[in-house]
Amino acid sequence: MKPTLRQLEYIVAIAETGSFSEAAKRTFVSQPSLSTQIKDMEVELGAPLLERSSLGAILTPIGEVVVARARIILRDVETLKHLTRESENSLAGQVRLGVLPSIGPYLLPQAVRKLHRQYPNLRISVREERTIDLYNHLRDGRFDVIISTSEDSSDTHSMPLVQEKLYICVAPDDALATSRNPVSISDLAKRELLSLGYGHKLTQTVQNLADLSGAVMSSDYEGTSLDAIRQMASMGGRIAILPSLYAISEAKKDPDLFVRPIDHPMANRKIGLIWRQSSPLELKFTKIGQTLSETAQEIMAASV
Repeated sequence: MKPTLRQLEYIVAIAETGSFSEAAKRTFVSQPSLSTQIKDMEVELGAPLLERSSLGAILTPIGEVVVARARIILRDVETLKHLTRESENSLAGQVRLGVLPSIGPYLLPQAVRKLHRQYPNLRISVREERTIDLYNHLRDGRFDVIISTSEDSSDTHSMPLVQEKLYICVAPDDALATSRNPVSISDLAKRELLSLGYGHKLTQTVQNLADLSGAVMSSDYEGTSLDAIRQMASMGGRIAILPSLYAISEAKKDPDLFVRPIDHPMANRKIGLIWRQSSPLELKFTKIGQTLSETAQEIMAASV
């Protein structure tokens, strides 16, 4: 007897939650049943897949290999479901979408509502992750498609969604709050810039601007979210660097902050919809991408 698809789902769920009980909840099965299925799988494969303890479950080395292959198998089965459900002019089934936390909350609410009206049988599950994790989890099959900063890659395809300008965000008593005109790169000289932590492509872009202008990156604070660095900027002295969709949707509404665009070619980031080159769902993704791009442009236009 070979491992079943359900058993593969169970071992992947345990790997992602680190817990039999949480994996059972995620897969809608009782914990004893899940535990029995995993034991049967270990017997069939002839190797222990998990190290069990009172603190949870840890994959053994062979368990890591099995989970990596299981994700690929489950991804291919889901792709097969998509292909059999879809007609030429409609979209159906589930799409697992990974997205940057610096764009998801400000683009997806409007876009997903529009997609639901256009394609009522389409279900989109969303998870926010850092740039580095989005690409890793796209390649290992946890995501079908991601929204991230576009990068040249031989194993992915992409379509552009939006090019965001970068804005400064400062307290009202800051010297840069005396004008609403775009900020020149020289205005940032010797100032302290706030950005997100390691693993976010935005941070590297801000670092490049700091190097170019003679500014410095904050050495004692790295935000975990755009909201966090905006709040730090409101305390005065530091400059938060924010992308367009966030600046338009959130920061400009804050009476305790002053927002201005940066006037420089490097002060932007390109956001795209990205999928594996091997995926047979390119038509589906381009249709989704069209709606995402249209929504992003509508949000931008509303601020003018």
